Amino acid sequence: MPLVKSISTLGSYVTLMGKVFSIPDKWSVFFKQTVKEIWKLIFDSIWIVVIISVFIGAVITIQMQLNMASPLFPRYTVGLATRDTLLLEFSSAIMCLILAGKVGSNIASEIGTMRVTEQIDALDIMGVNSANYLILPKIVALVAFIPLLVILSMSTGILGGYFVALMTSMISVDTYVYGIQTMFVPYYVFYSIYKSFVFAFIIASISSYYGYTVKGGALEVGKASTNAVVISSVIILLFDVILTKLLLQ
Repeated sequence: MPLVKSISTLGSYVTLMGKVFSIPDKWSVFFKQTVKEIWKLIFDSIWIVVIISVFIGAVITIQMQLNMASPLFPRYTVGLATRDTLLLEFSSAIMCLILAGKVGSNIASEIGTMRVTEQIDALDIMGVNSANYLILPKIVALVAFIPLLVILSMSTGILGGYFVALMTSMISVDTYVYGIQTMFVPYYVFYSIYKSFVFAFIIASISSYYGYTVKGGALEVGKASTNAVVISSVIILLFDVILTKLLLQ
């Protein structure tokens, strides 16, 4: 039954997280692994964050201008709406959904490949806490540094809108900049950062779980990667609703 299977999966996930969050056997190895994961998961994702954010910021600005071309709306509303859309939703939730596809599939396939090639079994035989050794550095790296990607997404998204104002006649640069500055709520930035911590943990932990528990061969590793992305995305959307209700009351 789907319900029984879901409860079993949840129990297995919680059990695995119990193994993950234990004291590392060697702190030097843990820090070395964490640095590797920061480079692999965070710095290798900068380019996709910048490219997507610039184009999305430009598209939002164009759409806002086209849909708010009314004397009832002040001209600066375009910049204001673009800023709040990026800060409140895109740079946190939508960007994390995109990262779930890139980073999550990477984590699941990497750990899944180690499982089917019996590398994880070898670690267990040597007395190493394989869950802690493999998964904790990924969670720490993603949770600690994904807020930097969120802030970068906010900045480059607003910059994308600025390029539209600079290179077209749809809206003047002065009007766009004035809209960006008008009625700015600093808490919106922190709100997105708070959400990104939760989303980062969801991506890292769920993707690691599906990779760590895979059984079979290469085909099952591919299925595990797909499941990791799908389940992570669904849970991110669920927690987006919950956190929005809690943090923006």
